[in-house]
Amino acid sequence: MTFPLLLDGYFAMPLAAAFGVALDRLLGEFRRFHPLVGFGNLAASIERWLNPQQAHTKRRQIAAGWLGWSLVVLPFVALAWAVRPLAPFVVDVLLLYFALGAQSLCEHAEAIARPLQRGDLAEARQRVGWIVSRNTSALDESGVAKAGVESLLENGNDAIFATLFWFALLGGPGAVLFRLANTLDAMWGYRTTRYNLYGRFAARFDDALNWLPARLTALTYALLGQTRMALNCWRTQAPGWDSPNAGPVMAAGAGSLGVQCGGAAIYHGQEEIRPPLGCGPAPVAADLARAIALVRRSLWLWLVGLWLIASLNHFLHPWVQSFLTGLPHA
Repeated sequence: MTFPLLLDGYFAMPLAAAFGVALDRLLGEFRRFHPLVGFGNLAASIERWLNPQQAHTKRRQIAAGWLGWSLVVLPFVALAWAVRPLAPFVVDVLLLYFALGAQSLCEHAEAIARPLQRGDLAEARQRVGWIVSRNTSALDESGVAKAGVESLLENGNDAIFATLFWFALLGGPGAVLFRLANTLDAMWGYRTTRYNLYGRFAARFDDALNWLPARLTALTYALLGQTRMALNCWRTQAPGWDSPNAGPVMAAGAGSLGVQCGGAAIYHGQEEIRPPLGCGPAPVAADLARAIALVRRSLWLWLVGLWLIASLNHFLHPWVQSFLTGLPHA
């Protein structure tokens, strides 16, 4: 089998996925002029225009949110679809590199783990504060490790596995669609006076896109650790979590690692008591390093899985075609 055949046949998708992941690993995220930062600025401007802080009817606010989502997401997805036919393989690799956040996520987690392991709690608090929305100024070692593990497990789904899932289904434009929709959920998907109605479409659309990928991510975490405990935590604890997708991912991930997450956390000055996730002792610095390893192993498993699916499709397709050809015609 020659390389051009790989680019045009069943193996084009897993090969493009491997190249995209390799680019992400080698280059990491954009150091300057990150496209998602520009996208976020555009989304914020449109939100200020469509969602002024004054009384609106419920229906009008929801419609404004749908319109805002469409204005900032659909043109970029349409552009990706328009450009893709020019060089499908190359465009898919570049779009996946743009959408994927595996290396950046792991680097942020490692930047928390290193000072935590050497006892520099102040720096560890600062670093974890960059990736979580809770108040981190008073966290002890276990609190920092817990916040880092939770963020890593949940964002592993958003930044890596759900992105790969939609890439496998729809190519580079699918990865762009998911990543932009997920970014808007992170910006607008809050139950506050400002965003509860305006951000409702963004939140629910992201939930829909994420439903199956989140459960595949949870299953992957479970398979690569303490499987029985992870599956039990997923079954018993995930329903108590507010997010229908973060619950399975974090419960299975914490159970796989054998640590206890969830519990009290301070958000915007208010303490929230969250349901428990996982089972075992509270996380420490070493557990954050183990969580990074779990996410990296999960990424390898997904790449192997994509290749196996393509191989199965390659070998079964002639048999299926032969069977269908042999069926009597009406």
